[in-house]
Amino acid sequence: MVERKTSLTKKALQTRRRAKHKKPEFARSESWRYAKLSTSWRRPRGLDHKMRRKIKGWPPTVSTGYKGPKIARGLHPSGYREVLVHNAKEIAVLDPATQAARIAHTVGRKKRGQIIVEARKKKIVVLNAKEIKEETVELETSSEKPDEKPVEEKAKPKKKTEKSKGKTAKDKKGQKSAPKSRTDAEKPKRTGKTSKPSKGAEKQ
Repeated sequence: MVERKTSLTKKALQTRRRAKHKKPEFARSESWRYAKLSTSWRRPRGLDHKMRRKIKGWPPTVSTGYKGPKIARGLHPSGYREVLVHNAKEIAVLDPATQAARIAHTVGRKKRGQIIVEARKKKIVVLNAKEIKEETVELETSSEKPDEKPVEEKAKPKKKTEKSKGKTAKDKKGQKSAPKSRTDAEKPKRTGKTSKPSKGAEKQ
């Protein structure tokens, strides 16, 4: 029964594609004449309106004959019926044979990763998973890898070398400052006041 349903839906999707190619673009009446009127469809309501009366030479109007098959209505082009998902719990309810998940745009980065991982486990198609491809890879790698504590312990001795480097830099500063103090010691000390000769001594 499931195989028969899938074959029916495939045929219905094909007929829907054919009908879509034949379907014309329905333009609002007089939109080609007046710039103020948009091309978006409005049903003509006048008693003598040529489009309403479907007179030859006037554009076609919307009618039920342009519809696609009933089985294919509301289906995604892939053949699945879309279901909006907000968290990983909602995926458990979905049927992987007929339904596909679409993640809501309000869902954050962390929950998106969880939803995709859960969907892959249950083999459910996620329609808008391309945007989150890199994020899921990061999430899966982090879950598969063991704790990186031993790596941090190995990296600790490097910090000691940095400290030793700091000490050497300080020692160099001390060595540079030492000769300056020696030059200061070599210079003769100046007295506070210079002794002036007395006036009597100058006369002599």
